[in-house]
Amino acid sequence: MKWLSIYLIGYVVVLLGTLAALSKLGVLARLGTEWTLIGVAIAVGIGLMIAVTGSGDKKTIEIESKPQS
Repeated sequence: MKWLSIYLIGYVVVLLGTLAALSKLGVLARLGTEWTLIGVAIAVGIGLMIAVTGSGDKKTIEIESKPQS
């Protein structure tokens, strides 16, 4: 969980930086609020999918059953 949190914080920082750059260039003003929010939602969703697929160890769990007496 630790690495997932660090990844998400970094992803949010990159996303905010990108939004600030697009705002400074005037791109966001031309797109409008609705399309900007849609783009942010898509970017956050992609970031979450990448973070979850790359986190954690993939292990196989073996369960032994108790012998019935």
